Amino acid sequence: MAPHPVPAPREYGVTRTTDVPLYWCKYGHPSSPELLVLHGGPGAHHDYLLPQMLALGKAAGGRELLFYDQRGGGRSKSQDREPVTWQTQVGDLAKVIAEFELGRPLLVGYSWGGLLAILYAASAASGGAFPAPEGLVLIDPAPISRHYRVQFEHEFARRQGSPEVGRLREQLAEAGLRETDPEAYRQRNFELSVAGYFAHPQSAQDLTPFRVSARVQQSVWDSLGDFDLAADGRLASIAVPTLIVHGRQDPIPVASSEEAARLMGAEIVVLDNCGHVPYVEQPEALFRAVDTFLERMTQGRRE
Repeated sequence: MAPHPVPAPREYGVTRTTDVPLYWCKYGHPSSPELLVLHGGPGAHHDYLLPQMLALGKAAGGRELLFYDQRGGGRSKSQDREPVTWQTQVGDLAKVIAEFELGRPLLVGYSWGGLLAILYAASAASGGAFPAPEGLVLIDPAPISRHYRVQFEHEFARRQGSPEVGRLREQLAEAGLRETDPEAYRQRNFELSVAGYFAHPQSAQDLTPFRVSARVQQSVWDSLGDFDLAADGRLASIAVPTLIVHGRQDPIPVASSEEAARLMGAEIVVLDNCGHVPYVEQPEALFRAVDTFLERMTQGRRE
């Protein structure tokens, strides 16, 4: 059971123009500026961003939020066994943007969704057949190179194997919840499986549970190979207003986002006492930074 109730969307359905149907849903104000929100993974689904990320739609004047489950995850699973690659995900994103007539979209990408937004923007900048985004908000984006990804993997494994997490696992085993309260046991077990993402492991109790398709996740990362978006020039090719927010205690190195910000000419906000999930750990600071950035973009349009 989710730690917080997730409200029903205002509208939902499946895409008609993508190679496989993708589940989508909308929240917020239908007559307001629209944000397309990209979840993490790869191979996860949008639900675990909720309900906290709905705060993106509550700024002055309101905003409409469009979420979709990326191919192979959540309600966008299919019987298609073809490998899902980063190119697949970028192509799907382009078709979602076209189907919903978003023009030059405002993209908000979390974790892998942040890297997906970067890959989309770089593809558009290189002469792709789809429009460049109007702006990017990247929240604790996935590593920009294989080098930083290896650092993340080692740090996350270290945290998951720490004495603190070990004690919490022992306490769960001794509590006997597996037999007496299976639902509570599953929730607690999920929290421990993601504890290493947080500055404080107990904060995981406020994250809505999710599942990742291991096949899709591995397929996407394999398709990236020995990637380095800094060295190959893709980051420097992106010339749109960009905000990067990164938790200082994120197992993904802050240096990854700092390098991305330098090459993209982006604004970067580093949140103290915060790991990989700022919408749970530091929501006020996160949404204040995002709202300020988006309001500045709105003012720039008016001028």
